[in-house]
Amino acid sequence: MNVNIYVGNLNFKTTEEELGAHFEQFGPVSSVKIISDRYSGQSRGFGFVEMEKKEDGEKAVSELNGKDFAGRDLKINEAHQR
Repeated sequence: MNVNIYVGNLNFKTTEEELGAHFEQFGPVSSVKIISDRYSGQSRGFGFVEMEKKEDGEKAVSELNGKDFAGRDLKINEAHQR
């Protein structure tokens, strides 16, 4: 079962490829999406990573939340639909 993870406080220069590679240490990543401003195209500093297994996602959340990535301390938790 896939799990969707919110990733906040991203460095504005972080790419989807870099973010996906950072999460792959915990298991297979299904998709990565960094949210960007629709007018400027600049990153808004947050995104979502979808992992194939719930256990891998939970481990990534617990181990990466608050940790430095590209000079910023990540804010990570399991994303929930609105």
